[in-house]
Amino acid sequence: MAIKDILPGRLGFGAAPLGNMFRDIPEHEALATVDAAWNDGIRYFDNAPFYGAGLAEIRMGEALAGKPRDQYVISTKVGRVILDEIEDVSARDLGEKGDVFKHGRPNKIVNDYSADATLRSIEDSLKRLKTDHIEIAFVHDIAQDFWGDRWLEKFEEARNGAFKALDRLRDEGVIKAWGLGVNRVEPIELLLGLDEPRPDAFLLAGRYTLLDHDKALQRVMPMVTERGLGIVVGGPYSSGALVGGPNFEYAPATPAILKKVADIKAIADRHGVSMKAAGLQFSLANPAVAAVIPGASRPGRIAEDSAALRETIPADFWREIRTAGLVNPDAPLPV
Repeated sequence: MAIKDILPGRLGFGAAPLGNMFRDIPEHEALATVDAAWNDGIRYFDNAPFYGAGLAEIRMGEALAGKPRDQYVISTKVGRVILDEIEDVSARDLGEKGDVFKHGRPNKIVNDYSADATLRSIEDSLKRLKTDHIEIAFVHDIAQDFWGDRWLEKFEEARNGAFKALDRLRDEGVIKAWGLGVNRVEPIELLLGLDEPRPDAFLLAGRYTLLDHDKALQRVMPMVTERGLGIVVGGPYSSGALVGGPNFEYAPATPAILKKVADIKAIADRHGVSMKAAGLQFSLANPAVAAVIPGASRPGRIAEDSAALRETIPADFWREIRTAGLVNPDAPLPV
């Protein structure tokens, strides 16, 4: 089934912040944020065991409890099993994401892309999410940013384990779709080059944004479109850098990134365009993109995202962005 036929809208909710991403978020604030998304009409919720060692799934399960299950779609991820065992959070080997969830639960995280671990991961997620099924499963983080030079080894582990398990679950009707949830284009490119297995969609975080889209545009989007698959764009605001935050790629933004943000904002200000609107509408203009899932940890952010999607952006803004060389000349624009 095509991912666009599964998703209930083009704007979803990215749950990473619910796992205490970057800060210790009060329980009431996290639950109120999910409530705000629901009340605003959002019906697609993306999650992962990795987000706060299960905390984001637990909070989302609590917030969505009692909501009609046939009215919303959940995607979550496999590749990590969360244990009841407690560990020293500072000792975790989590690549460049090491400090991102330091405020999450202290449960031990086991990285495992085998078939058995995949099935266990889904079973555990169902319990935390308080549901009896998920629609979409993404294999999480088999890429260079997490594994470095070992990423091909981990990809092969997933190819012989998680991919086959998810292929079977999809064909049996247990899930509706599966794919990769990554922050790099190379794993998607590699999987698309295989005859088997047959993924349905990909969650690509941070790689098809107004600030960073060249690789995805050239190496992934054409194949995805040609095969009738779809991309869910995570992190459309580039870890907050696009909207004035200090971080890009889970680290302090470089001077080059800050200059690009300033250059785009100067044009946006001249045309009365919000940076959130520019970011969301740029990502959605590519025909390969099925949805965007900005993260939020405060209820007020939800209304901002919805308004950004509806905002009318003058064609002159996009023309000026193009002329200034701030987007790839081949990138589709919403004009």
